Amino acid sequence: MAVVVFANYNKLMGHNTNTTADGGADSAPNQVIEADGKVHGADLSAFMRDSDFFDAEVPGGFGQNTYDEVDENGDSVKSLTVLASSVERDIRLKIVDDHGDVVSGEQFSVEVADTGVYVDEDRDGVILISDIKPGEYKVFLNEQPGFDVPASPVNVRVKSIVAYTVIDDIDFFVHAESEVDILKEDTKEKKIDSEDEDDSQYTALLEVDEDDERENAVKLGIDVSKWNGEIDWEIVKAEGVDFAIIRCGYRGSSSGWLIEDPFFYKNLTGAKKAGVKVGLYFFTQATNAVEAVEEASMVVSLLGDTKIDYPVFIDIEGAGGNGRADNLDAAARTAVANAFCRTIRNAGLDAGVYSSRYWYYNNLNADELDTLKIWLAEYRDTPLYTGRYDMWQYTSSGSVAGIEGRVDLNVSYLGIE
Repeated sequence: MAVVVFANYNKLMGHNTNTTADGGADSAPNQVIEADGKVHGADLSAFMRDSDFFDAEVPGGFGQNTYDEVDENGDSVKSLTVLASSVERDIRLKIVDDHGDVVSGEQFSVEVADTGVYVDEDRDGVILISDIKPGEYKVFLNEQPGFDVPASPVNVRVKSIVAYTVIDDIDFFVHAESEVDILKEDTKEKKIDSEDEDDSQYTALLEVDEDDERENAVKLGIDVSKWNGEIDWEIVKAEGVDFAIIRCGYRGSSSGWLIEDPFFYKNLTGAKKAGVKVGLYFFTQATNAVEAVEEASMVVSLLGDTKIDYPVFIDIEGAGGNGRADNLDAAARTAVANAFCRTIRNAGLDAGVYSSRYWYYNNLNADELDTLKIWLAEYRDTPLYTGRYDMWQYTSSGSVAGIEGRVDLNVSYLGIE
């Protein structure tokens, strides 16, 4: 049988099974059939020298993917998977392909048993269902032309109360800036109070006051984002910068999408390599505790296993009056800040709040943030803010070699060596 199989195989591949005595190009070693039925002397690796065997141009050859599913018309069909989770009285669905990538551009719909049908109106592959009673639910992905949808439903348990823990699948809800309208989404206004509009006289890193009782704890730093462009971190370190608070992302002021700062990883790795201590900040547009947990989860996910020295701050400020969170009252903003920071702390990181003196007085309940690190923005020689603060951003018009243009300058009293 072995001889027949081998001979037929060579015929199929277009090879002559005859041997020649001179061992020429068409020759093969003498083949002997032993008593056990095995063929000895056969060149079983001959197919490796066949130039056509792995040819990607041969239809159905080994160079092509022959495992794609096709429909009755011979068209390729993609298999889909539905990912489901819940934070608080909601169902969060993500529709992905067999590579784990979100499938956008299609108007998928799902049916939640005993609840109703929900449609992906914006065709981004994400369906968020709010105001769902706590309990166990089955979610069915409805049929979609060109796709193989799961026959079985996905089960999800809707939580009754938000848990301040990192959302496991938050990566599926994070967008790149290339996917959004930056002018509508990244719309932070100036961080200063109305009476502090001119801070142009403060342009350099402060000199440490030897009479300051906190002198031994004072460190000088910057905070940066994509707006600062390419940074030469070795030069920045040589200029005397001890630390940098780096923006990792923001929530879109219009869409509410979670968006990664395109310079985050470059700044994070560059600063650490140069020996600059690092902390993070996230510009929030969360309108409730659930969204704050999402934002904190994104920060933790982006950071991964990288160690940082300074806290993770939630940046709470206006978005030019048109931001989705601009009209929140002080109680709602304070709840957002606490939810974000609780989630960050539960992930094993230190947490704090960034805002201006005016906002701490008028748009936040500062007395409810007493266990958090406070980062104050107030542009003057000495802050007028009477509350406790651990870091002070004293200008947005600073100048540091290694950074082109203006940069925010800060003083830290956290005592981080």
